[in-house]
Amino acid sequence: MLLKNKVSVIYGAGGAIGGAVARAFALEGATLFLTGRRLAPVEVVAKEIQSAGGSAEVAEVDALDERAVNKHLQSVIAKAGRVDISFNAIDVPTEKIVGALTEMDAERFLLPIANYTRSYFLTARLAARRMVQNKSGVIMTVTAPTSRKGHAGNGGYGSSQAAKEALTRDLSAELAPQGIRVVGLRAGAIPETGTLREIFDIKGKAMGVTWEQWQGYLAGLHTQRVMVLGEVANMAVFMASDKASGMTGTTVNLTMGALDD
Repeated sequence: MLLKNKVSVIYGAGGAIGGAVARAFALEGATLFLTGRRLAPVEVVAKEIQSAGGSAEVAEVDALDERAVNKHLQSVIAKAGRVDISFNAIDVPTEKIVGALTEMDAERFLLPIANYTRSYFLTARLAARRMVQNKSGVIMTVTAPTSRKGHAGNGGYGSSQAAKEALTRDLSAELAPQGIRVVGLRAGAIPETGTLREIFDIKGKAMGVTWEQWQGYLAGLHTQRVMVLGEVANMAVFMASDKASGMTGTTVNLTMGALDD
């Protein structure tokens, strides 16, 4: 069990990626504190974990609210004594993001940049302040191929993902000397997520393609297929574990060959 006795806080645990990572962490022995802006989907994930014999507590936390994040972390410390892993998997509704840059106002363009980076910064900084006391910890987030590859109609989403990857590098430069690793997962297109279906409804249908054709359009160049949630979750487990102790300040390429490093 790669994460046995590790205390993990997951933000956005009610989403597809956050939920998959939570389940994978539980199978590897982690003690979980799951959060989300809406409690109902987080409770569904927690009940699945608990029914399988895992440990998971839930809380309604707005990861954009510094006081809420800090108060929750204080409760985690009070119950578990420490925080070993902080995983940020929050999302921003697709319909608020996508659109042509030339037709978009500044506020809409900046929305994903502000929300994604603010949430990642707050959850990482507040977790790091607890982790430094033990000289140990892992801070993680998820990004997308748009951080490195341009796509029409994405609004400020690509810029937000590139900013998160830059923040990962900067956080690592500051925290690695204190025993804290900071890593990201750049996940490719995952049909199981509601986000991909939303993008298809907005962009794919406008292109006149079917759902199957849309998946083919997004498939990794090397594998000729899209990825599944389990592949992201499994890599998250490895990166959070001591087996990946030599990796920090980097974002793992999980684009199925769509981006060649």
